[in-house]
Amino acid sequence: MLGADWKVLDLRAYPALVSPEEDGDTFEANARIKAETASEVIPDLLVLSDDSGLEVDALGLAPGVHSARYAGPQATDKDNRERVKQELRERGLKNSPARFRCCMALAKAGQTLAVFSGTVEGRLQIEEQGEGGFGYDPLFVPTGYDDTFGRLPSEVKNQLSHRARALAQMVEWLAVHS
Repeated sequence: MLGADWKVLDLRAYPALVSPEEDGDTFEANARIKAETASEVIPDLLVLSDDSGLEVDALGLAPGVHSARYAGPQATDKDNRERVKQELRERGLKNSPARFRCCMALAKAGQTLAVFSGTVEGRLQIEEQGEGGFGYDPLFVPTGYDDTFGRLPSEVKNQLSHRARALAQMVEWLAVHS
């Protein structure tokens, strides 16, 4: 999405970089923590980080910022899905409106330059469908579709995704500010 003018590196290029504690109470706060921390170590480069997760209306927008560790610190994706499904069952529900939310922060030299966000609306169901994707994908059906992210082809999911929407905003920002 960035085009040929940009060289993208991931954290593997900086093995000494230590991941900071993500103790923010919002996706934006955690994205800023990660971007600012990394950009202090590599001050001459733009650093992009994201924090993303699932918000389920019937669960008071949980798991939210705790999506990756909803069933505990060592939880697997399956453990997290099981907890969400159990909580919906306890409420007598088979599904609930939900969304995936992503917040990206772009930083340089320890300062956030801009923040971008994207969401994809849909519903979370307790019946798992599909093996594709990761995390909560086998439970999430985006609005306008009958299949879960776990069944949809990756090219369709990547067009709809919360991350793709946030990244598109960043690309627009870079076109104006770089």
